[in-house]
Amino acid sequence: MQALARRIVPPLMSQLIIVESPTKAKKITEFLRGEDTGGASPTVIASVGHIRDLVSKAKELPEGKQKEWWSYLGIDPDDDFKPYYKVYDKKKDTVAELRRALKNADALYLATDEDREGEAISWHLSEVLDTKSKLMKRVIFNEITKPAVLDAFKEPRDLDVNLVFLLI
Repeated sequence: MQALARRIVPPLMSQLIIVESPTKAKKITEFLRGEDTGGASPTVIASVGHIRDLVSKAKELPEGKQKEWWSYLGIDPDDDFKPYYKVYDKKKDTVAELRRALKNADALYLATDEDREGEAISWHLSEVLDTKSKLMKRVIFNEITKPAVLDAFKEPRDLDVNLVFLLI
């Protein structure tokens, strides 16, 4: 068990884990700290679901795009259907908290739900948080039990954009 824990929380590496639910965050924190991880504890924060959506008003678009015929759609069909997103007002504090936590982390684990929606939430988080300079992985588990959570961290994977953009 200790060898597994060292893989999850390597020495000298701080980690941020983002889940969807505050209850999951609390439980996962319990599972990933203590004697199994050598006393180290990653930061676990809940996004509480989606953090952004397509803009819904022309004024939310960049200058020069606000008077386009498609401005109410939030998607530019003349530019390869480029989407324009906006962080929900009620999620700005959550995003700020996640950004602060990520500044102090060496690695980010996105542990949102296993379905397409969870994958999309993880993708939006990765885009908003600008994770390019960090180790970022996706972990999934089907139940919130210590063995399931520890097993999920044995095989982290990359985001599956095919699930996000329905390419499959």
